[in-house]
Amino acid sequence: MKIVKAAIAGTLESSDLIVKVSPCEDGLDVTINSEVYKQFGEQIGAVVCETLRAFSVTQGQIIVEDKGALDCVIRARMQAAILRGTESQHIDWGKLK
Repeated sequence: MKIVKAAIAGTLESSDLIVKVSPCEDGLDVTINSEVYKQFGEQIGAVVCETLRAFSVTQGQIIVEDKGALDCVIRARMQAAILRGTESQHIDWGKLK
């Protein structure tokens, strides 16, 4: 799957995050900025990568601005941004956790 248009999901409120996706022809470019990166950066990265793999995203720029979100929130925001950015007409509900 490939990101074909810019999309955004989330807020910059405490315990939330913003996920921005946009097209990128050079493969996958993931940037994570977080207030709690020192403590939870590895886990945040794992959830982001797991979600990208679940949707088979291989091309696009992904920017995550985290304000201390839980894993379930990260996953939900990633899913929303990916579905918006890929202009997916069919949702495979089995991929959503």
